[in-house]
Amino acid sequence: MAKRSVLGRGLGALMDDADIIKEQISGIAEIELSRIDANPFQPRSTFDQEKLEELSASIREIGLIQPITLRKTNDDRYQIITGERRFRAAQMAGLHKIPAFIREADNDSMLEMALVENIQREDLNPIEISLSYQRLIEECNLTQETLSARIGKKRSTVTNYLRLLKLPAMIQKGLKEKQISVGHAKALINIEEEEIQLMLYSQILQHDYSVRKIEEIVRDMNEKEPVLEKEKKIKGKLPDRLLAVKELLEKTIPLPFRFSANEEGKGKLIITFKSENELHKIVKILENQTNPS
Repeated sequence: MAKRSVLGRGLGALMDDADIIKEQISGIAEIELSRIDANPFQPRSTFDQEKLEELSASIREIGLIQPITLRKTNDDRYQIITGERRFRAAQMAGLHKIPAFIREADNDSMLEMALVENIQREDLNPIEISLSYQRLIEECNLTQETLSARIGKKRSTVTNYLRLLKLPAMIQKGLKEKQISVGHAKALINIEEEEIQLMLYSQILQHDYSVRKIEEIVRDMNEKEPVLEKEKKIKGKLPDRLLAVKELLEKTIPLPFRFSANEEGKGKLIITFKSENELHKIVKILENQTNPS
């Protein structure tokens, strides 16, 4: 039977094409866990320990219901294609063998199948998805258009995930740890200066800004940027002795601002507010700082 192309048929076709899978799977076997190696192309970088323990307890009680999928690497070893979470839980449960499908797959297929299987479960964090998309493009020589067809996602979705990798490492870490949402991250991408991205990220954490609020702030900043570019800007990095002042301002002022200064201490502080109420809030904060009770 000729192998049909699944290119462009979407995620469901990749996962549900039973005829192709049956051609490549040689059946279910009981494989010793000690002969199984992890998938080097695994897109998931972290596993929830609590959920692993819950799955392990279930496996001890009723056994492993869904076999994992392996490929044979040599006479004595196997490598996980999909099911590493089940494999780890089985180890925790004290199993010595695990039911598995044995499938033929090259490295490109390993990476693609691991990614597709994990995306379908929808529990990868955004940065893991972004890195997986990047690996598919770079290591499997796919274009963004071809990749979007393979996984059944819009090309704009693929592009937006890849753009997340341009954010500073601190913001990517916050996104992985769910300190901010993808919506927050997408808004921050539209700010060119890394320093301002980090400043806004800090204020999101401190003041619990909504995505809509950050989008408004970013839009307002970008609208004013052409005007600011015409001004004579103070060049150079902020002197080290003023970094503490900037940190204090970030903690004190609950609105976006720009702060710059030269070695002589000459500079500017620009605070952006969107209403008279916000202006009065800033005035009150400054009064409290000047005349503490």
